[in-house]
Amino acid sequence: MKKFFCVLSILTVAAVGSVASAADYESKRPAERNFTSQAVEAKISEVSQALTNPYLRWMFQNCYPNTLDTTVHPGKDENGNPRTFVYTGDIHAMWLRDSGAQVWPYVELCGSDEALRNLIAGVINCQFSLICKDPYANAFNDGPTGDGWRKDNTKMLPDVFERKWEIDSDCYPIRLAYGYWKATGDESVFGDTWLKAIRNILTTFKDQQRKEGRGSYKFERETTRQLDTKSNDGWGNPVRPVGLIASAFRPSDDATTFEFLVPDNFFAVSALRKAAEILSAVNHDEALAKECTDLANEVEKALYEYAVVKHPKYGKIFAFEVDGFGNCLMMDDANVPSLLALPYLGCVDAKNKIYKNTRRFVLSEDNPYFFKGIAGEGIGGPHIGYDMVWPMSIIMRAFTSSDDEEILHCLNMLLSTDAGTGFMHESFNKDNPDKFTRSWFAWANTLFGELIVKLYDEGKVSLLNSVTSR
Repeated sequence: MKKFFCVLSILTVAAVGSVASAADYESKRPAERNFTSQAVEAKISEVSQALTNPYLRWMFQNCYPNTLDTTVHPGKDENGNPRTFVYTGDIHAMWLRDSGAQVWPYVELCGSDEALRNLIAGVINCQFSLICKDPYANAFNDGPTGDGWRKDNTKMLPDVFERKWEIDSDCYPIRLAYGYWKATGDESVFGDTWLKAIRNILTTFKDQQRKEGRGSYKFERETTRQLDTKSNDGWGNPVRPVGLIASAFRPSDDATTFEFLVPDNFFAVSALRKAAEILSAVNHDEALAKECTDLANEVEKALYEYAVVKHPKYGKIFAFEVDGFGNCLMMDDANVPSLLALPYLGCVDAKNKIYKNTRRFVLSEDNPYFFKGIAGEGIGGPHIGYDMVWPMSIIMRAFTSSDDEEILHCLNMLLSTDAGTGFMHESFNKDNPDKFTRSWFAWANTLFGELIVKLYDEGKVSLLNSVTSR
């Protein structure tokens, strides 16, 4: 997801020309790398040896380690514990969402690589320490530098780069910590900072249920972009308190129209239940665990009561946003969490009938942000605008599919729309992939690598080697 001071400043038009022959596919990995993991390098070698398509192999080798190669900054905190600050790519700030997603594909390899384990423990420690500073912020500086959006009308601490309240910013760190714990058994990240962060998250979620007024968060920005600020003096559109959690912004960093963002509320349910399991098993804090579970149950009940609508063509589907008054927004956005990505995040079973109906809707031209052209098709969003497909949505389509033909279709699109760069981008024009945004977007790169590893580990090598693009 793109975040920057000016959309136009990162709109890259790449005139790459024809793709080189297989023999000329030189590695795009930097000679000087921020971090090297023996386990990741071994996985790259293992998967690469099985891939017969040279372009796919080249893209996988470039993309899968991109987060480690270019964005991680390991170190120690004031107590000597691992602390890893992670750039989102071309912006030198740490988004809680992006950083949690960027290192996620490496978690399963932590058990065989102590250095990698320490690195990811450092990400978790850093994330929870940042939530302790401000649970409403989406992006942080590496220390109290005062960089970022200082003029925004909200409570800006020197450590905060941007303070757009997005539910998923507090959920991704829990998902990462839970996955890390399951993979390693390491409980060292669940100390006092973790407990304080969880209490902050619970307080924030309950505040944003808006049961007693508007809550404590407001946000305004002087901007020409409608979705970079909130209406009604920074409070956003009114909601009726029904148990759902208000999210002022989406994972795209765009303002919500109706404050109850459905994909993020589903993610909150999943994250709260993961937190409860950790609190019970590791911290033996049954009271705090119950608080998480009770809130998760309340939000889930409200989702199925207020976020399910009957579409005239697709039947019962999940809305993208609702307000508790009966109003809803019918669309999906490419950024994760999204309606499409709910099974990928473990929020909804892919066989859930309502999800299956929703998936058909969001991957059709009945979704106003589904774009289809001569170069490819997929979901975009208002963050970049008309006709710009996000590779992330194509990757999510593959992740949530059980149809090999559909997965192969996605792989072929991903390989044919990189503009010859060997990397994923934030978005590309549906008719011209040489027109793209963000040449360095580590999340999308690593996510592509995660997809290839998943298919390989599932024994779908023949499918991978059926790719015909390039």
